Amino acid sequence: MRDEFVRRRAWLDDATFLGLLGAANLIPGPTSTELAMHIGHRRAGRPGLVVAGLAFLLPAVVIVAVLAWLYIELGRRPEIEALLVGIAPVVVAVIAHAGWSIARTAVRTPWHAILLVAIIVAVLGGLPEIAVLLGAGLIGLVAGSATRPGLAGAIALSFASAPAAATVGVVSVPAILVVFLKIGAVLFGSGYVLVALLRSELVDGLGWLTERQLLDAVAVGQATPGPLFSTATFIGYVVGGPIGSVAATIGVFLPAFLAVALSIPILDRLRESLHARAFLDGVNIAAVGLIAVVAGQLALTAAADLLSVAEAAVAFALLAAGVGSGRLVLGGAVIGLIRLAWIPL
Repeated sequence: MRDEFVRRRAWLDDATFLGLLGAANLIPGPTSTELAMHIGHRRAGRPGLVVAGLAFLLPAVVIVAVLAWLYIELGRRPEIEALLVGIAPVVVAVIAHAGWSIARTAVRTPWHAILLVAIIVAVLGGLPEIAVLLGAGLIGLVAGSATRPGLAGAIALSFASAPAAATVGVVSVPAILVVFLKIGAVLFGSGYVLVALLRSELVDGLGWLTERQLLDAVAVGQATPGPLFSTATFIGYVVGGPIGSVAATIGVFLPAFLAVALSIPILDRLRESLHARAFLDGVNIAAVGLIAVVAGQLALTAAADLLSVAEAAVAFALLAAGVGSGRLVLGGAVIGLIRLAWIPL
């Protein structure tokens, strides 16, 4: 976006672009999509906001919906299953690398590290991920800085002992819409936190998906252009058909449109707000914890044998060296087909 709108088209200068990016990071929703909305608003007001947001996400949504249809129709074919088995370790590596990358900037002080450990314990203990995200944001807001570790730690430990909420639901279009609205409304920053919330809500809570189906959904979202949030389109199709796909897409993206529209009048104050940044600091630490837990949980499903473990380790090392995730996903697919030729599924 910077290359397109700052360098080539000169719609924005660098300072404005970075300011809009900072604002997008401070509100819930996919950062890249929200940045597109902000740029659209700068060019053409509120109609531009809507057009830019839709134009940015629709190609990915359409591609993912088509792939979801193919997944339902052909997913049991050995070739397709082999592709997905080969890609799964790469997906785990991508999620783990995302968590590591965020941790390098989010965990800056000893109390940040203490909070991270408490968050991981809380999630493993059964506390809902949404409560963890919001609670960590409040801890960051209350603590304000590394000079308040005692209060932050006490609140974190109280979260760790809180009981997990039970979730029961039936797959229907309204249920799909409500679940994805809830998820879309609390997601900050990295799209990989989406994976943790999807696992909590749809695998553990509602039982709509298996671990393997979640891995397949993330693989499709990772291997296609556009925001990772398009994974919701795939899952909506799997659990509710074409209408379910539309409901999940609307649910996960609508909060972002509303958040951008509501934040525009207070954009400058939001970017300069120390309270907003303190809240986001806590959320970012929670994101690291959630990503770490979900990467470990999905690894148990993806690591079918020593070859899968080695594939994940090599993928992580290549990501750290700067290799793009798209190439690695393609490489994982090739490995899956080679495995099929040697060891039929």
